[in-house]
Amino acid sequence: MAGSGFFARLGNLWRGFLSLWISDIEKEHPEIAYQNAIDSMIEKYSKLKSATAAIIRRRDDLIARSDQTSKDLAQTEAELEVAVQGNQDDLALVLIQKKNQLTADLAEVQSDLATAKTDADSAKASLLSVQSEIRKLQGERVTMLARMQSAQARIKIQEQLDGLSVDAEVKALDNVREHIKNTIAEANLGKELSDSSLDSRLAALKSQTGDLQAKQQLAELKAKRAAQQAAQGQKTM
Repeated sequence: MAGSGFFARLGNLWRGFLSLWISDIEKEHPEIAYQNAIDSMIEKYSKLKSATAAIIRRRDDLIARSDQTSKDLAQTEAELEVAVQGNQDDLALVLIQKKNQLTADLAEVQSDLATAKTDADSAKASLLSVQSEIRKLQGERVTMLARMQSAQARIKIQEQLDGLSVDAEVKALDNVREHIKNTIAEANLGKELSDSSLDSRLAALKSQTGDLQAKQQLAELKAKRAAQQAAQGQKTM
């Protein structure tokens, strides 16, 4: 017994070291950690999907049994009515027993069916939840790995810049910056002069004149229509 406990502790210690070793590898290679988590969830999803399919199959079987039992009960009730009307008491007694049995069977099936429907809905909800988590984790993997790569790139750049002076390079760009700003200002000035030119003003005036003429024509058409309606009204009187 003591030896068994020693080997058990040794096994736990080995699993602990192995877990730390895997954890260190995953820190250095996060894509492995994410892929392992995704693969594990996909495996659980596959098992849950099989279990859900079995639950749904049971629900469908109970639906079919409930429908068939309902049909059998309706047929038995119809036959019982005919037997009673024909004074066939021996058949009526048999049919009454059959009806009672079918009624009990139907109540039991419907009770099982209600439970099966609840189980199926719950299983489907769990399945969709796991599916959503897998997709969320896949999206997180892309985002987090991109951030990791960006951070690593920034660290490398920072390491390259450490101890270096870039003042001279920055100052060398001052003339370029001023030239760019002057060019932008010159382009803006050209647009302002174009907007205030005589041609632009004439074009705007022409547009306003066209709008005024259109409004006058609309007023004339409305007045003409009103006159026509008035004339038709007088003719009717």
